[in-house]
Amino acid sequence: MWESLKQFLWQTRGVWITTPTVAGLVILLRLGGLLQGWEWDVFDFYLKSRPPEPIDDRIAIVGINENDLQRLNESIINDQVLAELLNKLKAQNPRAIGLDIYRDLPVPPGYETLVKVFETTPNLVGIQKVAGEVGWETVAPPPVLKEKGQVGANDLIFDGDNGVRRGLISLDTKEGETVYSFSLHLALHYLDKEGIGPEMIPGTEQWKLGKTVFSPLTPNEGGYVRTDAGGYQLLINYRGGDGTFETVTMTDILEDKVPSDWASDRIIIIGKVGESFKDLFFTPYSSGLIGLPQQVAGVEIHANLVSQMISAAIEGRPMFKTWSDPVEWLWIFSWAGIGATLTWGFRYQHGAKNLLWKRWGGILGAGMILMGGTYIAFIQGWWLPVVPAFLAFGGSTIGITAYVARTAADIRKTFGRYLTDQVVANLLENPAGLSLGGTRKKITILTSDLRGFTATSERLPPEEVVRILNFYLGKMADVITYYEGTIDEFMGDGILVLFGAPTSQENDGERAIACAIAMQLAMKSVNEQMKQWNLPKLDMGIGINTGEVVVGNIGSEKRTKYGVVGSQVNLTYRVESYTLGGQILVSESTLNEVGSIVVIESEKQVKPKGVKEPISIYEVGGIKGNYNLFLPKKEEKFVKLIQPLSLVYSVLDGKNVGDTRYPGKLVALSENEAIINYDHDDLQKLLPAMTNIRCNLSNVETSKALSDDIYAKVLEKSNTNGEFYIRFTAKPPDVAKKLEELYQSLV
Repeated sequence: MWESLKQFLWQTRGVWITTPTVAGLVILLRLGGLLQGWEWDVFDFYLKSRPPEPIDDRIAIVGINENDLQRLNESIINDQVLAELLNKLKAQNPRAIGLDIYRDLPVPPGYETLVKVFETTPNLVGIQKVAGEVGWETVAPPPVLKEKGQVGANDLIFDGDNGVRRGLISLDTKEGETVYSFSLHLALHYLDKEGIGPEMIPGTEQWKLGKTVFSPLTPNEGGYVRTDAGGYQLLINYRGGDGTFETVTMTDILEDKVPSDWASDRIIIIGKVGESFKDLFFTPYSSGLIGLPQQVAGVEIHANLVSQMISAAIEGRPMFKTWSDPVEWLWIFSWAGIGATLTWGFRYQHGAKNLLWKRWGGILGAGMILMGGTYIAFIQGWWLPVVPAFLAFGGSTIGITAYVARTAADIRKTFGRYLTDQVVANLLENPAGLSLGGTRKKITILTSDLRGFTATSERLPPEEVVRILNFYLGKMADVITYYEGTIDEFMGDGILVLFGAPTSQENDGERAIACAIAMQLAMKSVNEQMKQWNLPKLDMGIGINTGEVVVGNIGSEKRTKYGVVGSQVNLTYRVESYTLGGQILVSESTLNEVGSIVVIESEKQVKPKGVKEPISIYEVGGIKGNYNLFLPKKEEKFVKLIQPLSLVYSVLDGKNVGDTRYPGKLVALSENEAIINYDHDDLQKLLPAMTNIRCNLSNVETSKALSDDIYAKVLEKSNTNGEFYIRFTAKPPDVAKKLEELYQSLV
């Protein structure tokens, strides 16, 4: 059970790490207020995107504009005109009249007439401005209406972007007096005729009005963060923007241009709507995709608040509700988990197009569910966190994607240790890169091998052999990568390199030869390390050939290898088999491909196995042009032995050692070569050039071997007077030491 749980946690580690990390970061950003503006924007967008609501005919507006004042030939509405306007409306028996015009001081003429209207109109509500410093930002109410308790606060609340999204039910003055809002007064006047009045819910700050319970706004309500929730606030559930309610001008009322029962049984709000009155504000409906934001008159905002209260009380129209902080945090955490889970689940499905569509389709679908679900909830009156949830979802998606990308980079890097970057890119990025099969193409093939390393490795512990190979192959791989070769495989101490696969270039042959020379030059640093490790010197031979092969993915669906197949590959191995340590041999096809920039030291005719006709191979001394690389020339200095060393030798046929052992004497030495006197006349025992032999120093009388195996290759130098030249390819340490001491004593 515990093992299964550990395995599950490991397999889903990306989800468990990313989800709380991203969710915690988003919650911290939200608590810091950095998301507040975005959440307001989404609130506005959802509000404007709702299906249009029916016009609330219970409320109408008498708007005072610049034309009304021009008709009166006045810069301000005097008390006489205002009294006349109120009397005409009063005659139509409205349920309530709201006067959204400050009247704390007389504006003659007609003050006494206006006071009389105030005294005789019980359903008239005036305004005062409560918030602010007394005598500076506050505005006193009409004294008569204040005495009668017919005054409400018309204060508006502005968010950080100057938008009005919150309204007031009540607020307190500096003296501690609680003042109901202008909108609440009007709503209660209307609802009183419906038999509906406010009912406080004991022990809470909530109160019930008809079918709805009202709750005060909290400092962290919805998208708000530590907002000033002073007074009794609520989120305004706007019916619409400018022009939502029926509006007539003051002139229309004064000149009796409306029906005689136009105001009957309605709430009539009188207010200024002209731009010059500076009573215009931004609401969620102000901004649009095109054009400048359109401000809304303050009287329209109060009308929306009145409509919200009476609609909630009579029809149960929803008020905006929000979740508690812990529930919202859980919501954000859930969406972080959804994003992480979806992305993590598809982390291994990048390659197939249909799975790719499923992956991004699933992520896109989840995002649409988030937007669609919160929008539907908004229509039902719930303001849920959209921006934080979306950021959590997107952040976890990006986080997992980044983790997978990092893992993929690590995989690519690890994969690149077995294949070159070009092959990895071809396999991972090419749609057909993983398909079985191959393509016929002309490439240049390079193969290298350490001379006599097999014999050397037999005398060393396996760990030492691996250490030598890793160091040697690492040096060679760096060179090959620099010259953009594709390492097809390491075969023990051998390397197969492709130039022109998977990507062909015009200078494939040139790069192959330059790479070979650079590899031989790099052997100096390899042998310096061998000397520090007290290990024998390494010599490498390189063969290069150019021709058509089939290159591609070889194997089965379960096990596939990127490689090459064709006779030209085998021919490359044959060319390499003729090399001596430090030598580079190329075929004629490669030489023709590269041209005159190659420096050729010698040419020879050989007849490899499996080839019907002899071929020419060429020893490379360097390459000119942009590469300008050359192998150092070193003449072998021979010394004659005062006392020749007796030996026996056998001919190697491939990896097999012949049964016949021939006697001979080592009569001369150089640093890397020797001369053997074979001391017989049997022409069948004469060895052709490039023959591989195994030698053992022996007792001259018994021909018994006195040393471990010494390996060498017969050279093309003169094979006359019973002598032939050899180049050592592998010497046992004790023999190498003895021959080195002997040579140095005679130089």
